[in-house]
Amino acid sequence: MAATNKQPHPVPIVNFDHFQILRAIGKGSFGKVCIVQKKDTKKMYAMKYMNKLKCVERNEVRNVLKELQIMQNLEHPFLVNFWYSFQDEEDMFMVVDLLLGGDLRYHLQQNVHFSESTVKLYICELALALGYLRTKRIIHRDIKPDNILLDEHGHVHLTDFNIAAIVKDDLKATSIAGTKPYMAPELFQSFEGFHPGYSFSVDWWSLGITAYELLRGQRPYVMRSNTPANEILQTFHKVHPSYPAGWSVEMKSLLRKLLCIDAQKRISCLAELQDLDYMSDVNWDAVLSKQLPPGFIPNRRRLNCDPTFELEEMILESKPLHKKKKRLARKTRDQGSDGSPQNGQLQQRLDNVQRDFIVFNRER
Repeated sequence: MAATNKQPHPVPIVNFDHFQILRAIGKGSFGKVCIVQKKDTKKMYAMKYMNKLKCVERNEVRNVLKELQIMQNLEHPFLVNFWYSFQDEEDMFMVVDLLLGGDLRYHLQQNVHFSESTVKLYICELALALGYLRTKRIIHRDIKPDNILLDEHGHVHLTDFNIAAIVKDDLKATSIAGTKPYMAPELFQSFEGFHPGYSFSVDWWSLGITAYELLRGQRPYVMRSNTPANEILQTFHKVHPSYPAGWSVEMKSLLRKLLCIDAQKRISCLAELQDLDYMSDVNWDAVLSKQLPPGFIPNRRRLNCDPTFELEEMILESKPLHKKKKRLARKTRDQGSDGSPQNGQLQQRLDNVQRDFIVFNRER
């Protein structure tokens, strides 16, 4: 009798075999990304996979696990949302929304000119994402064009939570993280030896730098990743960003309020942004439901990313993803004789990854 099927369904464990690998599209800070299709639902996703051994060797496991922990509790129209995570003995996998419009860094490199109205809409969409993250007590800490992906209609989605901070009741973070040219002045004061702590306002500074760069094709302050902190602090106080005459008075005023050296006076929450006269014509419900069409729509006839990733995955990769099944089967068959230099301590750390990894399925 089929009546025994009345028990509640356990959450199905999703694994590598449930996906068809379609193509490689990118390389993250410690992982690669490919387009996959879930075989049963035919839905397309982006799958990020990270080699465990490499993560252990580079001490990046904590960041990966923290990102999983943060992302499983988030869902928002302007984030890259997280769907599944699973592991096998070689890799950790994260399956997220697929956004085929490319990241804003790619489009800047293609010399796309972003109009003021387009950048204004991006600011509104990202501000809604930041407002949401604030309710979750999360400081993203790495807002920059590289971490903002477009969907096919041109709406923005914030990604990459691997250096995000979850703040406690005092809502302050003290550890230093970020990408220097986008980091707020208060982050560099901490390099001077004392840690006054900082809060959500650092993300609004990064939003200001990003918006300026999209409009102008260059950032307001010149600094590199190896510029010393004390020089950067001096730059903030000596250099006054120039605002081209062609920009509207309102946009210049907004950017000055985002790029305010004093974090106390900076616009640093959604309500403050919404209060500006410049935003008085914005229908925020329409923004949230993606009803306002962006002025820039990525080319749908091509993949908005560097085509070399695909070649690399097929030709240069010593352990390509599409041969994984055969490789793991062979490894099981040869159990232990694969000759890899697994010393005891390394093996222990790999076992810990296996144990601590968070398996997740949003469809639960």
